[in-house]
Amino acid sequence: MIVAPARVPATGRLAATLYGYAFLTDFVLLYPLYVLLFADTGLSVGQISSLFVIWSATGIVLEVPSGAWADTVSRRLLLTLAPLLPAVAFALWVLVPSYPAFAVGFVLWGASGALRSGTLEALVFSELDRIGAADRYARLLGRARTAEVLAAAGSGALAGPIFAVGGYRAVGAASVLAALLAAVVATRLPEHRPPRSAVAAAPAVAAQGDEVAAAAHDEAVAAQGDEAGWLGSLRAGLAEARADRTVRAALLLVPAVTAVWGGLDEYTGLLARDTGVAGATVPLLLLLLWAGMTVGGLLVPVGERLTTGGYAGLLVLAASALAAGALAGRPAGFVLLAVAFAAFQLATVLADVRLQARITGPARATVTSVAGMATDLTIVVFYAGYGLVAGVTGNRVAFALAALPYLAVAAWLVSSRGRRARTVPPARRRVGVP
Repeated sequence: MIVAPARVPATGRLAATLYGYAFLTDFVLLYPLYVLLFADTGLSVGQISSLFVIWSATGIVLEVPSGAWADTVSRRLLLTLAPLLPAVAFALWVLVPSYPAFAVGFVLWGASGALRSGTLEALVFSELDRIGAADRYARLLGRARTAEVLAAAGSGALAGPIFAVGGYRAVGAASVLAALLAAVVATRLPEHRPPRSAVAAAPAVAAQGDEVAAAAHDEAVAAQGDEAGWLGSLRAGLAEARADRTVRAALLLVPAVTAVWGGLDEYTGLLARDTGVAGATVPLLLLLLWAGMTVGGLLVPVGERLTTGGYAGLLVLAASALAAGALAGRPAGFVLLAVAFAAFQLATVLADVRLQARITGPARATVTSVAGMATDLTIVVFYAGYGLVAGVTGNRVAFALAALPYLAVAAWLVSSRGRRARTVPPARRRVGVP
């Protein structure tokens, strides 16, 4: 009766701030136009592709170090700094459009993504766990992903009219403003880090009971991680990912589920054009996919009840709808693709929930960032593979073949279900709390 009333307002404040931050960081009106900006500046297709490589490489290099940093300093501070970097990038792009400015901008944008990746998830989970509401993590994360999708859809809808009025500078100014607002919102995120005195306090409270002693021990471990600094956090996170089989399996599931469909998202415009529709109709087909992702994020509370077998079935459904929709070769096929993207969005959020529930050490952001780096590496490999396959078979067949890895992941989950059932308590066999 004492805890419950405090828990709800605290969760509500965290949720509102999280949703606002997620929306503003993805409300970038330059999203649908920056490739046109590059081309209008005179860049070749090869130069534009090299910019994407710079973007991806920056994230890969900085992902894990930034996660370790987030386990050492204020996570809220890093989340506040993160939007400021793309704000500078967008200003550079529209004020001095040139290849060097674009390259610097992508380095800044990639660094921003690395600062957020792992940091945001770790802060949200830790804060919910602190107030006894860790069971709400999946719901909050799913809605945050939905906010991001709605922001992308909104930016796509507004970019055209604003561009028609003020050109690239007006669109760039709106993107800078959204990034600055995201930084302001980030300052309102709650954060309660363990005190450094926890190590000394742990022995003194050991006699007060097992629960108190266990809590003091957890704070002591966290404080030791803080004292060890950045390198200690990095080592602790990598050690947990390497030594704990359950953490390692959950970590590997994140790129296995996220990378392929995340990479396909960049090529959906080409697939839409291949259906024969006019160029003005392509954004409408893509809007179906955004709607699907929105539904997937909202279905997370339902998805939490999935068993491992149910989760595998979800991947099979997504893969089947992806292949069928792509091979249809007609605009109606995008309805099936929307179903696939809804299932993939749901599966992606649940994979992150699974990972957060299995991390027990103090280097939560570091372990999460390892998963992010693995995802980035897998996406880069996917880009190369997709280019080769699509160049020979076309986009429709390449999309359909991209469904095969998900069937393999589903088979792996089903085959390992029996082993987990013998070692995991029945109350923790769901995907949300494995």
